[in-house]
Amino acid sequence: MGKALVAYFSRAGENYVAGRIVDLPRGNTEVLARAVAEALGADAFRIEPAEAYPADYYACTDVAKRELAEGARPALAEPAPSLDGYETLVLCYPNWWGTCPMAVRTFLDACDLAGRTIAPLCTNEGSGMGSSEHDLSAAYPQARVARGLAVPGHEAARRVDEAVAWARSIVK
Repeated sequence: MGKALVAYFSRAGENYVAGRIVDLPRGNTEVLARAVAEALGADAFRIEPAEAYPADYYACTDVAKRELAEGARPALAEPAPSLDGYETLVLCYPNWWGTCPMAVRTFLDACDLAGRTIAPLCTNEGSGMGSSEHDLSAAYPQARVARGLAVPGHEAARRVDEAVAWARSIVK
């Protein structure tokens, strides 16, 4: 099996889940990312903004919308690790306004993606992958973007096996 890094952005606390706002002790994306990393024996890196998003769900979505409109690249709490030695980047994120969060783009901009595969795993509450696969391919043409997996966030814990099987089909 080729060496992979599982990089993920996830948000605990107030989240939209199955039609209502709930307080999650751990974000849905993190649930899947950690399971995939463990199953693959891969390293994991949490993508965290230097400045936390608002705790209130609706305030957070307002910030996320503004960041997307501005093409923002929010600073990260920790710099992206070197991808030397990794063939595949399993990139896990929630669908924010139809694509990956801008903090994820900050992370990717700092990585040498040449010749690597990006395998996107996206949690959502009905919007699937959105345009994120296309957006990643257009923004990072030096990498190959594999067919992603979209998992409804409220089903994350029940669909771990599916996420692991998907990741294993890409990381060989």
